[in-house]
Amino acid sequence: MVGIGGCGMSALARMLLARGADLSGSDAFQTEITGGLQALGVRVFEDQTGAALPEGVEFVVHTAAVKADHAELIAAADAGAEVLSYAEALGRCMHGYTGLAIAGTHGKSTTTAMLGCAMTDAGLDPTVIVGATCSQLARGALAEPARDSSGGTGFRLGPPQIPAGPRRCEPGLLLAEACEFNRSFHHFRPKIASIGSVEADHLDIYGSLDAVVEAFREFAALLPPSEHGGLLLIAHDGAHRRAVTAGLRCRVETIGLSPEADWVFGISGKRVTLARRGEAPMASFTSPMPGVHNATNAATALALAVIGGADPEIAARSLEAFRGLDRRLQLLGERPVDGGAVRVWDDYGHHPTEIDATLRALREHEKPQDRGGRLICVFQPHQHSRTRFLLDEFAQAFGEADAVIVPHIYFVRDSEAEKQRVSASDLVDRLRQRGVRAMHLYPFGAIVEQLENLCRAGDTLVVMGAGPVWQVGRNYLESAHDHASSGAAEGAR
Repeated sequence: MVGIGGCGMSALARMLLARGADLSGSDAFQTEITGGLQALGVRVFEDQTGAALPEGVEFVVHTAAVKADHAELIAAADAGAEVLSYAEALGRCMHGYTGLAIAGTHGKSTTTAMLGCAMTDAGLDPTVIVGATCSQLARGALAEPARDSSGGTGFRLGPPQIPAGPRRCEPGLLLAEACEFNRSFHHFRPKIASIGSVEADHLDIYGSLDAVVEAFREFAALLPPSEHGGLLLIAHDGAHRRAVTAGLRCRVETIGLSPEADWVFGISGKRVTLARRGEAPMASFTSPMPGVHNATNAATALALAVIGGADPEIAARSLEAFRGLDRRLQLLGERPVDGGAVRVWDDYGHHPTEIDATLRALREHEKPQDRGGRLICVFQPHQHSRTRFLLDEFAQAFGEADAVIVPHIYFVRDSEAEKQRVSASDLVDRLRQRGVRAMHLYPFGAIVEQLENLCRAGDTLVVMGAGPVWQVGRNYLESAHDHASSGAAEGAR
């Protein structure tokens, strides 16, 4: 497995290992994730030259980040091994399971983790693969926290048959995110699927929103006919549902705030209710994470849990106890400043809609303005092509921020020619034109130093992006301990 240290790849490795596979893998870095796999007996190589490819290997599975000219993929072809992408391998693993795939431009990881916890707490014991780590996933949100300090994984293993509920004895549940990048979700074979928002993204692959919508339609068409249990739950609004669902043979149900939806949810403050159209609410719970977008994720997870056979009241209690997953609007901690504190959050958002939703959620949840503070954002754009295609949308997404710091664009997958067509300074210029206080600063160490001068008591700091920018928030918190230690040492002298 090439790139075995990724969240999704490591989860797939654990599932294959549990199913009796003899596997090994490689990654450019040794991490806690690769260490956890090694503890299970998996051989993990740092050598990615192809020389470490085991003799007699039959399959080579690679992460989407690996290009076709990677040395190990070339070595695999020379050895006659079948080469599969992560999505192709996971799609094959859905055979023999009751596959449930969560798709949409936003919210896939959070919704999948919420659903996995809810179904676990309801006794349905699903197998789950999430592209982020979640400390509650293995045991459910209602269980006592695990005693170990591993912090969880993006995987849990369930049995080959559903053990309880109305689907008892059907093939075991397999829950997984279905990502539209490079049309990878077309390799999945779920029985049940959901589609949340559908927006323009990955335009380096698709070229237009129409092509994105068509890709989602083709994904939905993979579901079996309604007489064989195929069911699509799609957002009533914001998912181009008429175009996506045209001609489908599966059962189609909608979810949304509209009373015309098949599943109607209501949001009052942090309270969420869910009902079938025209019926009394089946469950009500307090949304576990800030923001309307996360309340929507939770309502979708509850509807999917009920469709999958969960008791709605148990699933709702599970959702209320859900504490989140890494890098999805995650509170990292507080840094003492001038008799007060700066609260530091981390978020994976890298699309304009996600940025706007996260900043609005933090403005409402944290209310820094009520304590004389500001909302400060460090945002690292992810890919030059996405930044260029959506530059105007990015410029409009930071209206809730009082100050924005932009490091270099994270360079991944794009060509060198694309890299020359847009820069972080272009985004900063657009933000300043809109009256947003913005600056371009790099490296990360310089950003941490700037934050130490910029942040004051009462501020809320959020670090956003899909690249390594997460280091900034953690280093800002850690530097407070370094300053405290050096101050204590100076005082001792």
